[in-house]
Amino acid sequence: MTLRLTVIDQTPIHENCTSLTAPATSVDLAIECEKLGYHRFWLAEHHNSIQFAGAAPEVLITRIASATNRMRIGSGGVMLTHYSPYKVAETFSLLGGLFPGRIDLGIGRAPGGNHLSSVALAAPGTLIQHDHFPKQAAELCAFIRGSFPSGHPYAALRFPTEASAMPSLWMLGSGGGSSDLAGHLGMGLALAKFIAPRVCSPAIFEHHADVYQKAGHGTSPARLLALAVICAHTDEEASFIAGTAVYRKMTAGAVPRESLLSPSEVRERYLRMTQAERAEYDATLDDMVVGSPESCRNKIHELAKAFGSKEIGIVTVTYRLDDRIQSYRLLADAHTLCAE
Repeated sequence: MTLRLTVIDQTPIHENCTSLTAPATSVDLAIECEKLGYHRFWLAEHHNSIQFAGAAPEVLITRIASATNRMRIGSGGVMLTHYSPYKVAETFSLLGGLFPGRIDLGIGRAPGGNHLSSVALAAPGTLIQHDHFPKQAAELCAFIRGSFPSGHPYAALRFPTEASAMPSLWMLGSGGGSSDLAGHLGMGLALAKFIAPRVCSPAIFEHHADVYQKAGHGTSPARLLALAVICAHTDEEASFIAGTAVYRKMTAGAVPRESLLSPSEVRERYLRMTQAERAEYDATLDDMVVGSPESCRNKIHELAKAFGSKEIGIVTVTYRLDDRIQSYRLLADAHTLCAE
């Protein structure tokens, strides 16, 4: 199976890299990944985080699209519950006009931060107490497509960008909850197995495709399977480097959150863990795709076949930028990617 590989970058804060300087590493990574043949480069959204620095995907999209020529650049994703669908549509319409045929708009319903950051983002209003996300997503699609019915008040709102340059529309999900809505709205589905590896199943894509077809969208729905991947020259080296991401995932519910730890720090903590904690750590590592180029390639192709996805999103969180770049480079070499 020939696969497209896509980068989903969380702009990690790591060694010698502060929240101020981390965004520049995403730019450097994107430039390198375009040379390697990656198909898309998506930016995540996190707020009030000591681990990830990408609070405004639209800003990084503009910078990275300006620094690259071929790759599609997009959000993976905009956390729509914080924002006006009209404002998001305006922003991405403008991006589509600046970079025709290269912009993707992926949205999600998660807050991407804690309660305090959500309150601050809602100010001077208050947090919505019930789920407006389906309505927001439907309005966003209608704005981007210009598909409000003639009697709708928003039908009078227009964007100067030509329809052919408007962004492609994607919904992010880590379980089955978003597949139904994405199918009804005719959006592509990006399934985040790296977030909920034991919940994600091929049935989610199948349900999305079924709803999509029954809604009369006609074309085949786009799908992308997103995986946590750490690739190094050997399985042992990859497992060591992956310690940063494994420990971060394992302690995701801890309060307060810690900064990303180096692989050496993680190894020291592993030696002091209880048997139960080590079992949890090992299981978390097993949920990821970690190993040599050959090991990663085989596992990625196995998952791509099982999920029926010809595009794989790669999420790589490391303590050192060099390890992050090396991982994407080794994966590209193993898949013989080429610019399209």
